[in-house]
Amino acid sequence: MTTTTTTPATATSTPSATTAANYVPIPQRLDFDAIVPRYSRAVSHLDNAATAELDRVGIPTALREFIRLRASQLNGCAYCVDMHSKAAREAGETEQRVNAVAIWRDSAFFTAAERAAFDLTEAVTRLSETHVPESVVTAALTVFSEEELGALISLIVTINVWNAIGVTTRCWTVSRDLD
Repeated sequence: MTTTTTTPATATSTPSATTAANYVPIPQRLDFDAIVPRYSRAVSHLDNAATAELDRVGIPTALREFIRLRASQLNGCAYCVDMHSKAAREAGETEQRVNAVAIWRDSAFFTAAERAAFDLTEAVTRLSETHVPESVVTAALTVFSEEELGALISLIVTINVWNAIGVTTRCWTVSRDLD
C-alpha cells in the first residue's frame, strides 16, 4: 500500500515552529486574589503550614511536587500542572518521571513510597467517589510514619484547595514560555 502525505496550502507553522503567539488564550473568570484577598492570604498560610509540616518530617521536595502535580492533573488545573511539573524538574526529577506521573500505576519509574503517596493523593482528591478506603491508608502507613502521613494529607488537602480556586476562577494564567 502506498500513502501520500500532502501539506495544506494554509499551513503556516509546524509543531516545532510553534511560538507563544500561536497559543489560544484562556480568559480569566475572576481575579480571585483581588476579590477576596484575606481568604487568598489564608490559603497561602495554609500552604505554608503544610510545607512546614513536610519539612518537619523530611518529605523530599520532589515527592511534594509529584503529589501536587498528580492532584492537579486529576482536577484539571492547567496552571498548577504547569507550575508543579516545572518545580519537579527543578527539584531534580527527570522529564521521563515527570511525564509518567499521569500513568504512574503502569510505570516502573516509582518507588513503593511514591506509589503509596500517589494512591493516597488520588483517593483524597476523589474523596466523593472513594471515601478514602482503609486499604489506601493502611498501605501508606507501611511506608510512611503517622507524622509523615499527616503531613502528606495536609499537602493533598491544600493542593486540592488551590486547584478548586484555579479551576473555578481561572484566576492565574499558565506561563507561555516554551520551556
